[in-house]
Amino acid sequence: MIKNIVFPFFIKGTLILLGLVAFFFILFITKDIIVPLIYSGIIAIVLSPVVNYLTKKGINRTISIVLILIVLVLVVLVLVGLLSSQFVKFGDSFPTLIEDFGKLFDKSSSWVSDYFNISPRKVNSWIGVKKTELLNLSSEGIGNTIVSTGNVLVLIVLIPVYVFMILYYQPLLIEFIHKAFEANKQNKVTKILVSIKTIIQNYLIGLLLDALIVAVMNITSLLIIGIEYAVLLGIIGAVLNFIPYLGGIIAATLSIVVTLATTSSISYCLIVLASYGVVQVIENNFILPKLVASKVKINALVSIIVVLAGGALWGVAGMFLSIPLIAIVKVMFDQIDSLKPWGYLLGDTMPKSIKLKFLFKKKNAE
Repeated sequence: MIKNIVFPFFIKGTLILLGLVAFFFILFITKDIIVPLIYSGIIAIVLSPVVNYLTKKGINRTISIVLILIVLVLVVLVLVGLLSSQFVKFGDSFPTLIEDFGKLFDKSSSWVSDYFNISPRKVNSWIGVKKTELLNLSSEGIGNTIVSTGNVLVLIVLIPVYVFMILYYQPLLIEFIHKAFEANKQNKVTKILVSIKTIIQNYLIGLLLDALIVAVMNITSLLIIGIEYAVLLGIIGAVLNFIPYLGGIIAATLSIVVTLATTSSISYCLIVLASYGVVQVIENNFILPKLVASKVKINALVSIIVVLAGGALWGVAGMFLSIPLIAIVKVMFDQIDSLKPWGYLLGDTMPKSIKLKFLFKKKNAE
């Protein structure tokens, strides 16, 4: 009779750590394959109810999927067309922005040299070195941009194909998942699949509505202040808002930089910062809890960690995918008894009271 071997904790911990390192290394080296598949899977989950509705109405499944993808592509093309004019306008005035930044650099160098009693020659020398570094980074960035553009074009072609295939073979994929588990676990598998589908659909729909409202508020506030490229900055801010916590900071910083370059006014920058602050307060306290936060119960600490980890693993794409993926992980953890504590750790349910127990108690003096 073979006895179960019980490994010491340090061996178990080492094996788990090695397994995690191997897992994330595989995710990193296969990101060009995995990331489009994940995006396609999420889009397919969102479109699945529409496909099922059309299929129930008697429309062929293939035709239903093709019609939905055509509508989706047309919507994306309309949005790109609306934004393209703003990008062209921004690109045409980019040399002017660079010139304005140069003037700001000159003023800043004079102020630094006067305030800190530093030789203007040293300040100008440092600025010259930094300009050279920026130019070198820009030249490298052009090559990276060309490569990235090629990757984006590939994704534009691949993702619709993947979405079509996932939607078409959805019954086969679901049946495969059920067959991969024992008969006594089918109810739990069904519950997990339904929970994942519900969370992804509700989360993304709520996030899109939230982004639309934030875009309107950003554009309106920037137009009232009188900032150039208000529409473009407002939409970019709404898109960056998909990245929890960090996206709002990046969007506000970008708008402040553009405001400083176009107006050279600190007061305008402070007004823009205040407007973004007001928008964030309204969104975080009134809009987000109604549309998004009630769908995904992930605490703030975990959200920030997974966003940074996703960025380190898959870049910007990983930052956007981090919250939906960790929400899926939490759903699975909540349904597996041995992993429920980890699901609780990922959530935002605070215990009603926290009692601190001291290991060492003072003894009463005799």
